[in-house]
Amino acid sequence: MAAPLLLIAGPTATGKTAAALALARLTPIEIISVDSALVYRGMDVGTAKPTTAELAAVAHHLINTHDPLDTYSAADFMRDVEPLITAIQQRGHRPVLVGGTMLYFKAWLDGLDDIPSADLAVRARIDATAAALGWPAMHQRLREVDPAAAERLSPNDAQRISRALEVFESSGQPLSSFQRGQGQSQWHRVHMISLEPTQRAWLHERIGQRLALMMAQGFAAELDALRGRGDLHAGLPSMRCVGYRQGWEALDTHGQWTNTARAEWLERAGAATRQLAKRQLTWLRSMGQRQVIAADEGGVEAQVMEAARRLWQL
Repeated sequence: MAAPLLLIAGPTATGKTAAALALARLTPIEIISVDSALVYRGMDVGTAKPTTAELAAVAHHLINTHDPLDTYSAADFMRDVEPLITAIQQRGHRPVLVGGTMLYFKAWLDGLDDIPSADLAVRARIDATAAALGWPAMHQRLREVDPAAAERLSPNDAQRISRALEVFESSGQPLSSFQRGQGQSQWHRVHMISLEPTQRAWLHERIGQRLALMMAQGFAAELDALRGRGDLHAGLPSMRCVGYRQGWEALDTHGQWTNTARAEWLERAGAATRQLAKRQLTWLRSMGQRQVIAADEGGVEAQVMEAARRLWQL
């Protein structure tokens, strides 16, 4: 029987990558990214993608697999992850699933039926209506057609409200009706470690530090290059990623990187990232069985390694 699978989850900026890389000191591992942004090529700085050295030190999967013009969904992840797990195990290595896209984790653990693929025309129409009415009004519209989805979403969660309305308009069925399938994890024994801070202020400080580092590393130049391609737009899933969306909007408003544009971008990206972290924690707390390690109390890597030793009987 194959060894149990280890999953490392947690909100953004809690040290998941470092914890996973530490496991390579115990046994040969390969990391499967559970992150909806890391699949996109050319989006390195703003996604805090593992460095070239980190990618070389341990084999990584589902990173740099798609162009930003493409869409990538939970259904795509479920299709891709199982063959990767099998291939890694056949090489005699241990797969470790690492990331913060909780929908992917939940889909793989609990199942996700065949959700309709993206319909960009429908999405554009929804976004145009939202521009006129505001996202709280669109949230109310979602409540009328899919109360279960609306209950889970903030009235200002534009990306997910848009997607839920898009699914309803495309299929005539609420998004929640597609989220009842059987998970792929039925084939595996799994153990999830969740890196969760005990103090929200610590996480907010880490988010601020990470954003400042991104700016210093050239996030603005990266976004300029993406806009300069000419074929990308703000409605694409890639450009809706936290940080990119707010930067795109700042440039649309100001036309260039003035001090005001940069300050506005940093402020809005910080707020959006904090909201993302809050949603990630909410997802995690709803997922039940997980081993929680306090991300802000030190010794995280050692605790993750000890949990892996016990799990894999090393």
